[in-house]
Amino acid sequence: MYFYGRKRIQTKILHLLVNSVKMEPDRLNSPSTSAITMEVLGHHLQFSQDPNSKHLGTTVWDASMVFVKFLEKNCRKGRFSISKLKGKRVIELGAGCGVAGFGMALLGCDVISTDQVEVLPLLTRNVERNTSRIIQMNPGSDSFGSIQVAELDWGNEDHIKAVGPPFDYIIGTDIVYVEHLLEPLLQTIFALSSCKTTILLGYEIRSTGVHEQMLNMWKKNFDLKVVPKAKMDCKYQHPSIQLFIIGLKPPAAAAEKSNSKFVAQSDTKESKCRKDEEDDGSSEVDELDTSTVEKVEEEELLVVRRNQNRKLSDWDARRYGSMAARLLRDVKLP
Repeated sequence: MYFYGRKRIQTKILHLLVNSVKMEPDRLNSPSTSAITMEVLGHHLQFSQDPNSKHLGTTVWDASMVFVKFLEKNCRKGRFSISKLKGKRVIELGAGCGVAGFGMALLGCDVISTDQVEVLPLLTRNVERNTSRIIQMNPGSDSFGSIQVAELDWGNEDHIKAVGPPFDYIIGTDIVYVEHLLEPLLQTIFALSSCKTTILLGYEIRSTGVHEQMLNMWKKNFDLKVVPKAKMDCKYQHPSIQLFIIGLKPPAAAAEKSNSKFVAQSDTKESKCRKDEEDDGSSEVDELDTSTVEKVEEEELLVVRRNQNRKLSDWDARRYGSMAARLLRDVKLP
């Protein structure tokens, strides 16, 4: 019975979406959209993309935009302030077009943005263009950290050694989308971490199965917190996009629960991963909610209905396109 109820919700959302976006097709993140422009911390950045390529990393995904806008909102005080982040070493996994890495670099971090070799030309072009633009607009300023590009295939020991772990922060947005990538990602995170490493992930829920496996893996190996919507930018958020703040569990506990050959070893068995004392506004993730995707769709229906007679912002248009693409995999309109 619930299956058919969910199908009705999905169909209602799709009908509303189609009626909304057909009036403004140019504002969708479509296969013809070659660049995304956004303002981050007062800087106008432009990220080239290639949605028509065969690699998912050449598209600017919405979770990366939610991530940088979260940093922007929380950069004045607390653990994500410039004073706290200046000089921190950051590695971005599955960087794609490089949006999330620039958010950290603009807060003074030294960032290495990594991806597979096929994505590196586009990533390098975005890094060079935006770095040049930032430096030209702010000559003599030391607020901008640095950002460089490196190849990193998850689980590749040579690639991991070449970037020089451990890092203060490991970041990634929309890098988990199929089950078989979860274990290589876990191995790589362990290899890049120390007990003081903080992991920041942005993630859009697309599959119940992947979502459940991912949360189970994180909870088994890490101290996991989810960022509440109140801490996100009031515009750049969506029911299907979540941000996680993750810390390593004590090394002995993590080693017992993982067979990864890359588990980082600690000098002291009793050492514990650092817990930041500042209020980051995140909350502990409790029992797994197997109806997460269904709840997200119910919230999406409410959002679409609320905006039915309003002019869509650029962000709303992007989200409507993403929702429609996801739902069209499951629902056929009559």
